Amino acid sequence: MQEEFSHTPELPIEEEGTSDNEAADDPVFVAEQQHLAATYAKLQELGRSLVRKMEKTSAAAAADKQSMSEELSPDFATYADAMETYADFAAMNRIIDAYNLAQTVDAEKLASIQLLLKQPYFAKVVLQFAPDQDPKELYIGNAGVSDESYKRLVVDWRSPVAEVYYNQDNGPTTYVADGRTIHTDLLLRRQFDVEEDRLNAYFDTTVAIQDALLLASLSKRRTAQMQAITATIQKEQNLVVRHADVPVLLVSGIAGSGKTSVLLQRIAYLFYQQRGTLDPREVFLVTPNPVFRHYIENVLPDLGERNPETLTWDEFASPLLPHGTGSGDANVELDALARIDKAAASFEFDPNDFKDIRIEDVRLISADQVRKVATKFKRIPAGPHRVTLMREELHERLNTRLAQMAGTESVQDEIAALPLEDQLHLFNSPFDPQNEEEARSLALIYVRDRYAAAFQAVEHDDWLRVDRVGMRLLGTDGLTPLEWLYLKMALTGLGNPDAKYVMIDEVQDYTAAQLAVLARYFRRAHFLLLGDLNQAIAENTATFDDVRTVFSAARGSVEECHLMTSYRSTPEITALFARLLSPEERLRISSIQRDDTAPALIACADEHAYETELRRAIEHARNAESLTAVVVPWKHEARRLQTLLGDDAPPLVDTNNTLPERGVILITLKLAKGLEFDQVIVPDASERVFPDTPLARRRLYTTISRATRTITILANGKLTPLLAQR
Repeated sequence: MQEEFSHTPELPIEEEGTSDNEAADDPVFVAEQQHLAATYAKLQELGRSLVRKMEKTSAAAAADKQSMSEELSPDFATYADAMETYADFAAMNRIIDAYNLAQTVDAEKLASIQLLLKQPYFAKVVLQFAPDQDPKELYIGNAGVSDESYKRLVVDWRSPVAEVYYNQDNGPTTYVADGRTIHTDLLLRRQFDVEEDRLNAYFDTTVAIQDALLLASLSKRRTAQMQAITATIQKEQNLVVRHADVPVLLVSGIAGSGKTSVLLQRIAYLFYQQRGTLDPREVFLVTPNPVFRHYIENVLPDLGERNPETLTWDEFASPLLPHGTGSGDANVELDALARIDKAAASFEFDPNDFKDIRIEDVRLISADQVRKVATKFKRIPAGPHRVTLMREELHERLNTRLAQMAGTESVQDEIAALPLEDQLHLFNSPFDPQNEEEARSLALIYVRDRYAAAFQAVEHDDWLRVDRVGMRLLGTDGLTPLEWLYLKMALTGLGNPDAKYVMIDEVQDYTAAQLAVLARYFRRAHFLLLGDLNQAIAENTATFDDVRTVFSAARGSVEECHLMTSYRSTPEITALFARLLSPEERLRISSIQRDDTAPALIACADEHAYETELRRAIEHARNAESLTAVVVPWKHEARRLQTLLGDDAPPLVDTNNTLPERGVILITLKLAKGLEFDQVIVPDASERVFPDTPLARRRLYTTISRATRTITILANGKLTPLLAQR
């Protein structure tokens, strides 16, 4: 009979490590320390050389700019003189651009060197490309750098050849570079524990099922912010990081399998692959909550990359909805969105579908004018193309209306009555026109500034009554915010066509309708979706079948990867939350072996015993040099706990908080999603809080899996039946 849960199998591992006592007697350690010291010194030398070079470039640029400006004599007397002047300006700009380009290249290399000075590299591979050639030694780090003779000192972990390190199999192997498959023989795979120019240890591994560097990393105390896993990316994780660029990649992974870390490494990999063409502003990361955003914000900068645009669902939706609406209930059936698509494909505007553009109670464009513009383009089907043409026409009419207003005496009087500081802000001088033409010109500046919001209203299609169109088309009394947003996209083409990648973490926490909105809004982007169905902590959220349905319709295909090894939690904690899974799921889960502490499950007979045990657990956690989270399912449970403990209650984390480095915090499960803590206290795992229901099972699974090293589970009464052995 098979066991319910299995640790990673203990396969034979050829591994060599070193300690400080052994270092002096180990010729390999001595040689590697010498190589590290030489590499570090070379990096310092390259850094100093680059700084000197950049200083010289800056001085030369300033001198050339000064010289050229003195020699340049603008002359616009004749057409020929003007053309010669423009040519001189163009030549000057080209010289300045050349200086700027040189500085940019040098600054990027200097940034890579500064990154590597913290840890020059973390691995080494020895590759035999041909039997008659000497093996090639490559050192792998967080960035790539070459010396003055273009010899590679350190290979970037994202380069094609570095994949042989992450494949983790010694012997014949391959990697792909520039579309060609390169065959090689991996003779050595060596890992390093390095700090600046000091080698602490090295490990030679032939079968990296449980490599020493990974185990050392997992044994460290958790910090307040997520750390990069570059040196310890495992084979199944590497398949996601380096996956081919596809329209949609869905990654399902158990709790603690490194989904978020893999996501961030994937972003860094894409930036490397598309260096010079992919801008961080073209990449969007949709996160569960602001606390999680703070938690991950240093990972990419520590890899030498800028963070992408990061936002929550509410931060995405609220600016697109009418002011004061809020993102509202997202529980909308996909059928409702399908009805919107069908209706929008063949409708015609009604005269009452339009409204005035008003600013400060001044009507700048009337609904009747909008109707006339719609009639002008009636041969074009109602929809995004027609709305675009209407928008352009309304911009012209708004400009005409403001020009008319600028010529009125009332506007001239308004300007004259402005405080002097406002006049200086608008015109850079007091309002004192010398003639009628100048007065009209200054007045136009004034009205365009005063009614600037009108241009935004035209651009945002605020002249269109989306709610009325929806109610008419769908035969309903009103639209939910999500339906309103989807209909506006269908009517006007609202969206971001420039986004290239959208990453959605915790995809199981969104409804199918929310995902359909995101897929349509970012209509040209490739999507990376990561989640765990067992961590769906709210009702009516999307199943993976829903995810496949939405994105297959939007992008045509969905490719999938699976992460089934827990790196976050100790084997005993992993075994505990695995109890909450089906027998089939439990058999597929494994955990990395390392020292662990057995979970404490304490059922208290009465209220007094419960309060005593709770206070004892929290006090014990306060004395530990680590971060402990008291995780509660809902805010009202947090308030109940605060009332019970009084001044001894841990501080409650809200959406604006960053996590402390150590101590004890009180946090709701919604905010704890995606985070990890050295210790977790579940203050009440009784049947009252976690009844025997699918939703409660998922919430308890998610709660337990926040713990990395120790967990204490209390119950005010009997423990929930969900934790009974199956």
